[in-house]
This record gives sequence, C-alpha cells and structure tokens, in this order.
Amino acid sequence: MTDRQHPLGSGFGARSTAGDVLAGIDLGGQRAVVTGGHSGLGLETTRALAEAGADVIVAARDTAAARSATRGLARVTVARLDLADLASVRRFASHYAGAGGKNGAAIDILVNNAGVMACPETRLGPGWDAHFAINHLGHFALTNLVWPLLADGARVVSVSSAGHHYSPARWDDLHFEAGYDKWLAYAQSKTANALFAVHLDRLGRERGIRAFSVHPGKIFTPLLRHVGRDEMVAAGWIDRDGNPADPTFKSPAQGAATQVWAATSPLLAGLGGLYCEDCDVARRNDTAEATLEGVKPYATDEAAARRLWDLSAEMTGIGPGQSG
Repeated sequence: MTDRQHPLGSGFGARSTAGDVLAGIDLGGQRAVVTGGHSGLGLETTRALAEAGADVIVAARDTAAARSATRGLARVTVARLDLADLASVRRFASHYAGAGGKNGAAIDILVNNAGVMACPETRLGPGWDAHFAINHLGHFALTNLVWPLLADGARVVSVSSAGHHYSPARWDDLHFEAGYDKWLAYAQSKTANALFAVHLDRLGRERGIRAFSVHPGKIFTPLLRHVGRDEMVAAGWIDRDGNPADPTFKSPAQGAATQVWAATSPLLAGLGGLYCEDCDVARRNDTAEATLEGVKPYATDEAAARRLWDLSAEMTGIGPGQSG
C-alpha cells in the first residue's frame, strides 16, 4: 500500500482558526451541508463557510435549537436530520433532492460533523451500537442518498478523531455484543469515519468528488456531555475546580479549522482519501501505542475500507445513488 500520508506544508497549524484558513477564499455560489452545524465545531464550521459566501444547510435533529443557534447568520437554513433514524435520513435526502431538482441546488461541500462520544450503552435499529450507528452508518446513508446531488468536484469531509488510535474495526464484534466499552465504541466509530473517506474517495474521484477525514483536536464542546467531571480530572483535562488544565485543548474556532481546511483548501486539489490534522495532511503512525498523533495504518487501509463499505451497505440497504 502506497503511503500518501505526508504533510503538504499548508502554512497553518494547531492554533489556526476556521476564519484563518478561509481568508481570501470566496465560496460565493457554493452550497454546503453541515450535520450538527448548530453546536460546537459544527456551529463554527457553519459560521466560517457562510461568512466566506457559501449557502449552508444545517442538518440537525433539534431544528428549534439549530434555528436559535444560527439566528443572525446570513445564508444559513436548517433542515431536520436524525442520524439515528434511517427513515429521517431518507426524508432529509428526499427533501433536498426536491429542492435541488427545482433550484439546481447541487451540494459542493458535505461536512459529516455530527456525532456522539462515550455515551451509555444504547442500541438502535436491529441492535446496532449507537456510536457505530450514528457516527458512521447515519453518515454513510446520508452521503449515499445525496450522492446524485453532489456536484462534480465536491468535497466530503468526515470528522474522525485521534481517538481512532484506541481501536481498529472490530470485525468479529462491531456492536459490542460481547461486552460494552464506551471509549472503545467511540474509537471504533472514528476508525470507521476514516475508512469511509478512503473508499468514498475511490468511488468519487472520476467525478472529481474527493473525500477526507479529519482529527479536529481536543475541544470543550457539548460532545463531552457524557463525560463526567471525575473522568476529565483523571484525564488531566481539567483541575478539581473545573478549570482547563490541558494546554493542548483548542478553542471551537481552532477545532473547526481542519475540517474547513479539508473542505476548501486549494492545496488538496487532485488529492483525497487522506486523514488530516492541524490543518494539514497527517503522517502515518506505525507505532503500537496510542500516541494520538498521526493516523494508524488500519484507519487508511484500502481493503479494510472496502470491507467496511460493503458491510455498511448490507446493514443499511443503501449504496451509491440508491434511494434505500
């Protein structure tokens, strides 16, 4: 397997913001869909893309909260999408297809941003683990259902995490039926996000549709709602008084920078299927330890990506361009 995971020298870094990476880039006339685009990194992504001129559709389970959070942002609309419910995903895609057929509203940027982390054991559909179902299968279904609406040259960005270092795909127990571990379940779903981008890029490159996965960094956002204070203290993220204690944490605007960079950077023209961090392509990390730097080989393996794709299509009944 050819190693394409090499930094490009983007000129940006861990402290760059979404606004920084979009400076001088005009997205006028482009349309973007951001799942969970009303909270945390999603909101910063929505704001940055809209301020650069894009029309942004925020896909959210709680549309009232999304409208409240995005009030005052020009060129931003809200549509309902519950990634835990494939029927909801189909309705979103059908609604957008209707709008696209009427107005020619092709999607130029799709940011698969929404997700859950370290949640209590939750089963969806036919017993799917919630992390795998929401973080991966929901976005797998969404991307495939809007496939005909993606513009030639579109970019699809999936928000992965350095947490993928803790677990490859557990082919013999994808849904933790043999025993649940919330952190391993989250980690596996983030590996799935990276593998999804690898195979999607392979399918889309003839149309110029390129896919990337990104590690945004560590950020205090509502994604941490299921992580208790004692856990955060033990991890060194905060002190006993609740104050930030880890200087490597980013602000939400800094955390959103890598996904915005992957969605828009001219440096990535002709490239795809790559895992990015700190606003650049990440290096491959072959160490056995979970160092949380770079990308593990199992998260970019083409054979594993194809295997996951086929399993996901079987689970959801949805493949490229299918109506489900």
